[in-house]
Amino acid sequence: MSKAVFTPSTLLSARGALHMAQILLCLVTFVLAAVRGGSSHTYWNYAMFTWAFCFIMTLVITIIEMMKLDIVLDLFCMDWPDFATGMAMCSALMTVSVAVMYANFYACATCVYGWVVTAFACLCGLVYVLEVVKDKCLDKKTGTYLAALPGFFKCMEAFVSCIIFISLTGYRDSIALILCVVAYVIPFPILPVIIATNILKKLKKRLPFNLDRFVFIFLVISVVLYIFTAIMWPIFMFRNNPRPSDCPPSYCVWAIQFMVAFMTYVNLILFSLDLVFTLLGICGFRRT
Repeated sequence: MSKAVFTPSTLLSARGALHMAQILLCLVTFVLAAVRGGSSHTYWNYAMFTWAFCFIMTLVITIIEMMKLDIVLDLFCMDWPDFATGMAMCSALMTVSVAVMYANFYACATCVYGWVVTAFACLCGLVYVLEVVKDKCLDKKTGTYLAALPGFFKCMEAFVSCIIFISLTGYRDSIALILCVVAYVIPFPILPVIIATNILKKLKKRLPFNLDRFVFIFLVISVVLYIFTAIMWPIFMFRNNPRPSDCPPSYCVWAIQFMVAFMTYVNLILFSLDLVFTLLGICGFRRT
């Protein structure tokens, strides 16, 4: 096997320039938000995690491609173009949503610094969207899993689950709502395992069971759990709990509780479509 060769010329390509812009903007946005001051707010913590995660992943991908290690990885354990494009799609989803979230909670008419961070957050999301447009529309890259519908559906399900988790509040005094939280938690850790196993082709082939059948069973259970929460959360959270008259459009506890209900229905739709597509074997989904 040939040695890894350092090729900084990859940074001069359009892809390399986008990666450098992503790394720089994620770092600057993270530092600006950190300088603004710490917060116990879950949305702030999630925003900081997103910028740090995207910075690290883009840096790792750039270093691997500079060292030409992607050729080795593509040969032995994964479809590298699919992984790189899929990560760009996930990063675009995360950074764009965080930009909207940060503007909603931390930017106001008198919050100049909040608008500065929001502007950099929007630029951060823009460069990831540009990479996705370049890969999918200009370069016509077709994914095998992560950059295709089956993998991206799993990423969206995990993303919506994260939004639900950071929005959970006011459930501790109700057994029914606690059961809803348990129902949210059960599918979540399995999603990254399914994604990672499908990305690592060699690992998938060595599994002692049929992964596609396991995914089908997982989807059925997830749909049942989300049907349960879609019924129970609105009933036990909003019964005798109307929206307060002093609840502002951008933020209040009731609005966050409503966000949980809304995202529950979004994830129910995603899991249901995932299950139907898997049953029919369409749009790149493997029929079980």
